[in-house]
Amino acid sequence: MDWIIDNRPLISMLFSIVALLVLIMRARMHPFPALIIASIAAAIGAGLAPPAAIEAVSKGLGGTLGGIAAVIGLGAMFGILVEHGGGISALARYVTQNTGSKATRWALGIVGVIIAIPVFFDVAFIILFPLILAFAKKFKMAPLAFGLPLLAGLAAAHAFIPPTPGPIAVAQQLGVDLGWVMLFGLIAGVPAALLGGPIYAHYAQRKGWLPMGNPLKISSAADDSGEFNPKVAKTALMLVLLPLLLIICGAVAEPIGIKSGLMLDIISMAGIPVVALLIACGAAFFILRPTNDADKAALRKAIEKSLEPVGVVLLVTGAGGAFKQVLVDTGAGKSLADIALAAGFTPILCGFIIALLLRMAQGSATAAMITAASLTFPIASAAALTQPQLALVAVAIAGGATAFSHVNDSGFWLINRYFGLSTPETFKSWTISSTITGFTGLLVALILYPFV
Repeated sequence: MDWIIDNRPLISMLFSIVALLVLIMRARMHPFPALIIASIAAAIGAGLAPPAAIEAVSKGLGGTLGGIAAVIGLGAMFGILVEHGGGISALARYVTQNTGSKATRWALGIVGVIIAIPVFFDVAFIILFPLILAFAKKFKMAPLAFGLPLLAGLAAAHAFIPPTPGPIAVAQQLGVDLGWVMLFGLIAGVPAALLGGPIYAHYAQRKGWLPMGNPLKISSAADDSGEFNPKVAKTALMLVLLPLLLIICGAVAEPIGIKSGLMLDIISMAGIPVVALLIACGAAFFILRPTNDADKAALRKAIEKSLEPVGVVLLVTGAGGAFKQVLVDTGAGKSLADIALAAGFTPILCGFIIALLLRMAQGSATAAMITAASLTFPIASAAALTQPQLALVAVAIAGGATAFSHVNDSGFWLINRYFGLSTPETFKSWTISSTITGFTGLLVALILYPFV
């Protein structure tokens, strides 16, 4: 009985996690209210008075959103500006022009990584799906031979590389500079995309695991026919890389020897994520701005529409922050950290395993990353990690949240329907590809961890 009383916060946290999974999986509740309910229940169960429980939830929700709301919103707006200016499809066609089937698959893996940095996974896939069909027709191969490389690249960037919402939220939860997350996200995301994409696609094709399917017949500007402007493609590439370079430079300026003065002030200011994305949005609008009233009106509507899913992401992210705050205020997080570290679990492995289990349980990669970061934070804090080490923990969490996409993941069914696959065929192709992508991210993080 004494043991139960002494460990009341930890026990309450474990029951709240079970309740969270039941609400999402069985009751089909949206992750936002499910996380809020679980947070309040964990706080009250741990012994906090109801007003104190609500205060902890409010503090965590507000504190989290205060740091990332503008970044996520500007990131979504930046993606729409590049997409509406024709940069997404132009970039994909420019990189893959005049290539053979094998080189095209490698190019699509890289294209997926680049394009998913400013554009959400499902949006980028839908935009470029006609291009996949065009390559399949051109080379007389299964659409998945080109689809998997693109999808792996999109999934890797979506999970590993800001300014997509998941890694931004994880960086906020762990208290790590976004520049370090971007740097190590790129280092891990590229090999993860290539192993899970073109390399696995080549292997699966040799094994006969890539069915022709019955893909949707879609025509679009992304088709592989007609004229396109290479200048737009090059401009899009420079625009996508601009905020990444600014934020990374801001993070590493002082460590590489720029100690003080006007130069450091300028680099540091430009490297603040909100400022970097404002600069990128301004550059994208100025360079790719519409030239007539109809296009201007269409762009305004597209920007407004792009902010709709951002609201949902922000609510889930804020709720994850509330859960983390409850763990801190009740002491449950410290108890969890003590047990994990005493058992020999490193923060990297804890983050990966928690994210993987949550991904398998409820499907959403973003929700898995946010919740896993909340649970991993006290473990990482107790281990007194450096900023680069925390960034690698973020990479490991992203890897766990990427792997094992299956029937409770909306992306699984998006791919299933667009390629016209059976459920077993989707498992054999996309689920394996996503798992390779996620585990490769973990492997890179483990390799780099002793050196930072």
